[in-house]
Amino acid sequence: MANRFKTGEQAPETGTYEFVGLAESHSNANPTSDEKEIRLESGDTFPPLRSSKESAYWQKSE
Repeated sequence: MANRFKTGEQAPETGTYEFVGLAESHSNANPTSDEKEIRLESGDTFPPLRSSKESAYWQKSE
């Protein structure tokens, strides 16, 4: 299983990361198409979903 990263953590390496779910399981994930993948530089902070401002989990795209 790929490493997951949570909103607020730092990206370990530069790359594209994809949305894998909300940190709060009681919420329904409904990201917009343009926020399902994000590009981060090493050391950047993983963001919340822009549309809902909720904490999310991300993983590096393969």
